[in-house]
Amino acid sequence: MVANTYLEGTYSEIYPEIGRDEDGLRRLFRQFSFPGGIPSHAAPETPGSIHEGGELGYALAHAVGAAFDNPDLLVACVIGDGEAETGALATSWHGNKFLNPRTDGTVLPILHLNGYKIANPTVLARIPENELVSFLEGCGWQPLLVSGDEPEPVHQALAAALDEALDADRPSFPMIVLRTPKGWTGPKEVDGLPVEGTWRSHQVPVADVRQNPEHLRILEDWMRSYAPEELFDDEGRLIPELAELPPRGDRRMSANPHANGGTLLRDLVLPDFREYAVEVTKPGTELSEATRVLGTFLRDVIARNPQTFRLFGPDETESNRLGNVFEATNRAWEAETLPTDEHLAPEGRVLEVLSEHLCQGWLEGYLLTGRHGLFNCYEAFIHIVDAMFNQHAKWLKVTRKIPWRQPIASLNYLLSSHVWRQDHNGFTHQDPGFIDHVVNKKAELIRVYLPPDTNTLLSVADHCLRSRDYVNVIVAGKQPALTYLGMDDAIVHCTRGAGIWEWASNDDDGAPDVVLGCCGDIPTLETLAASAIIRERLPDLKVRVVNVVDLMRLQPEAEHPHGLPDTEFDALFTPDKPVVFAYHGYPTLIHRLTYRRHGHENLHVRGYKEEGTTTTPFDMVMLNDLDRFHLVMDVIDRVPGLAASHGRFRQELEDRRLRARLYTREHGEDDPEIRDWAWPY
Repeated sequence: MVANTYLEGTYSEIYPEIGRDEDGLRRLFRQFSFPGGIPSHAAPETPGSIHEGGELGYALAHAVGAAFDNPDLLVACVIGDGEAETGALATSWHGNKFLNPRTDGTVLPILHLNGYKIANPTVLARIPENELVSFLEGCGWQPLLVSGDEPEPVHQALAAALDEALDADRPSFPMIVLRTPKGWTGPKEVDGLPVEGTWRSHQVPVADVRQNPEHLRILEDWMRSYAPEELFDDEGRLIPELAELPPRGDRRMSANPHANGGTLLRDLVLPDFREYAVEVTKPGTELSEATRVLGTFLRDVIARNPQTFRLFGPDETESNRLGNVFEATNRAWEAETLPTDEHLAPEGRVLEVLSEHLCQGWLEGYLLTGRHGLFNCYEAFIHIVDAMFNQHAKWLKVTRKIPWRQPIASLNYLLSSHVWRQDHNGFTHQDPGFIDHVVNKKAELIRVYLPPDTNTLLSVADHCLRSRDYVNVIVAGKQPALTYLGMDDAIVHCTRGAGIWEWASNDDDGAPDVVLGCCGDIPTLETLAASAIIRERLPDLKVRVVNVVDLMRLQPEAEHPHGLPDTEFDALFTPDKPVVFAYHGYPTLIHRLTYRRHGHENLHVRGYKEEGTTTTPFDMVMLNDLDRFHLVMDVIDRVPGLAASHGRFRQELEDRRLRARLYTREHGEDDPEIRDWAWPY
């Protein structure tokens, strides 16, 4: 791609120091895969690229995502036969079942079979050709075969195949299978061993040219075989008849604005999220399904942005309680439909396929070409795209320092069906560790939100959909849950990111004796219940409840743009009082984020510690010592003087945990006193 963008002239327009002359050529060659230069694969620095080439598997998914809602766009996608062996690419062949011939662009896969990976043959190159054709036809493609080892006939055959593919009537899906030798036109042999047409031609077929004169001769002969003196003039400029061949302006592939999606990006037309607020007459006493309400908001986002917003997910839109979106749209579907099917149509704005890889890849391609979207997924299974998230985050990190790359819409995740409410699925569905994975990336890119109720979720979602160049992770439960904040208070709380809940605290007239911190909907519930128990049984103890909705507020401001200054952190959590912190995920992350804070030695975190099974919601929190009774026990253990004076009360709390577990084993559900708890004050 670097060579092609240079020959088209785009490279020199963007990087004037790489001129279209001998000195420019020298600079171009020297920077390639060189310290301080550019990568050896497609990368953000490469004009015309929307695809990081370091990790294989995602090319075709990105291509399909780019084609959505781009009816005039042709996306040519070159797929190496090594990449074709990855699971993500193998699934991507089914993307044609989701492309609408009327409203989407065309994807032209070019499967290049050169026979080898780094050191082994490739599967698709070694199976019989009739099996390969049958496989591709079975996936809905019409393969056009081009093969050979003589450049001129192959070039002519490939040009003819391109013409045939581009002239095909939609909704057919032509593709090209190009079979040429690996290392084609390179050295035939090096040191008596065959190179062209073998795995030895991968990467660096001729090494040690500085120390080995024979290797230097082979390299020079190889380079001279392309007759550069016939292609460039004496000043190193491309001869006029070749320089005139590419189209002009943004008709060049390397200058296509779709490959710099920020130049095409337009703000979403968002409804006022405050209009979807649930009424909260008294904190902690009324129930709402947060994601179901969010689904109504997203329904109207889709209706107002019919060509620029899509919802992606692995068959979990209904399960995650977002089904209200189907009042405005359908699931995109181009395959067979049956009378019993619901909400399937070619023009659907919801993309559901049971492959997290495809959901992520389609969304990335959609974002990188200037549109907006949201990926909803079960929390435990978002790990499937850990590596894809890595690559996208790396792309964003690099593009922030490339002036000509314009900001794109943020990659938004909504993780529901989370660790604490897997009542029937059990241990396999219990893993909150994606947050830990995400916060490893650069702080300027990462945002993590754990809204405790419906109105805070609406506020957070609106904020994330308006943002640019971030990865936003939102974790929210889908089950009926207590609501705590009216919309005005929710907006203020989300803007702060962390704050004292005065109505749940009793330290009005001075410093608290203990701080109960919480982050996440279930930890918030258990913290409030613990606070109520303390208020009833330890009325002289001053308790402060601090809720965190923006997880990165816990980091110092020197570490993260959202980090609280130390003075503000101390004002919330105090520099010297015990803090019992109930967290949605793995406790070690909270310690990691706060290790430089004053009073960190006083911080005690409860969260998920890899204990799970098929059980009730309260039994689940008890398995991980996150329940209200254990949180009160932690307070007794950590506030000076309480352990000795309240030993009987602590024992009572242990007994209440045992009785609660026994009730679940006898009745198959939680004790109604626990299940139906509401804020009593």
